Amino acid sequence: MNRTKESLQVELDTSFLYGQLSQVQKDQGLSEVLRQMSGIEQEHALHALEKIRETEPGFPMPGPSRRARIQWKLGKIFGYDYILGQLMSTEYKMAQTAVQSKVMKGGIPSGMESTHLRIVEAVSANQPSMVTGGFLTKLEGRHRSVGGNALRAAVMGANDGLVSNMSLVMGVAGAAASSKTILMTGLAGLLAGALSMSLGEWLSVQSSRELYQRQIDLEEEEMENSPEQEKKELTLLYLAKGMSHSQATDMVSKIFENKETALNTMVREELGIDKEELGGSAWVAAFTSFILFAIGAIIPVFPFFFTEGNHAVLLSLGFCILGLFTIGGSITLFTGRSVLFSGFRMVLFGLAAAAITFGIGRLIGVSIGG
Repeated sequence: MNRTKESLQVELDTSFLYGQLSQVQKDQGLSEVLRQMSGIEQEHALHALEKIRETEPGFPMPGPSRRARIQWKLGKIFGYDYILGQLMSTEYKMAQTAVQSKVMKGGIPSGMESTHLRIVEAVSANQPSMVTGGFLTKLEGRHRSVGGNALRAAVMGANDGLVSNMSLVMGVAGAAASSKTILMTGLAGLLAGALSMSLGEWLSVQSSRELYQRQIDLEEEEMENSPEQEKKELTLLYLAKGMSHSQATDMVSKIFENKETALNTMVREELGIDKEELGGSAWVAAFTSFILFAIGAIIPVFPFFFTEGNHAVLLSLGFCILGLFTIGGSITLFTGRSVLFSGFRMVLFGLAAAAITFGIGRLIGVSIGG
């Protein structure tokens, strides 16, 4: 019950802040969005109050907390971006709490938990009079993604294979094992690591696909059970993005003329899911991960196929240094740093890992050998 009372106060405070912001907003469209958001939070507060009164019939409806009133006063002094930041933080926490609650109860979170957060973000992105440049930069930084995910995955996969198997090979070499033992150990490490990586990738992709599909199914169910509420949420989101009320209403009406179009739109806008991305194969991802890891892991093992002894160890180390420098240089595609800096940094870290495992192997080998 205490949690419900806390939830009631949070809903009232957010309603108060949305309402206050709507009154100082010059843009009528965004003012209406904020006003309606205030009303929605007020409805949530009434639902919470009803639950409380089931056990405490005389419980009164509280007003905005002192904290909320102080926040508003601070917003007047330091700028309304402060208030929007607080609201965004509150909506994010509420969304996370709702999601965690559903997951703990064995349910799957739907789009309703994140819609308000998206609306507040859209208001922030379209409100220069309320939001400072620094805040907008921070906001956009959250959504800006770096391209080349496939290439990044390839580089990191090969790096994992190289560093892990180089450390394994050098550790066994430090124990003064025979070249045949080193070769067999390296191949076993390659196979075990590649299988582990591919299984992990398969589970990750498959689990994401199943979760996304379940969320889509729930979104479809919400549209069937409460289409008007879904229309209202989507309209508010478009208003927050800068559309006029008539444009947003017309667009939502056209979207909901076709069930499939409406579902695709709600999935994209509320859940942030692109249905086209669900077409990726977990098996392809697993196979690709296996190959990339194996490419890196074969480098330290390769010399032991045609030579042995210290010569093989030195050749393996040389190949690994070349491979590490190449991978480090490739990372500059994402970081923009100097190729020499990134390359030598990767070599340094890789050699440090190899030296540690070589030293441990040597200690173990001496201990066992007496």
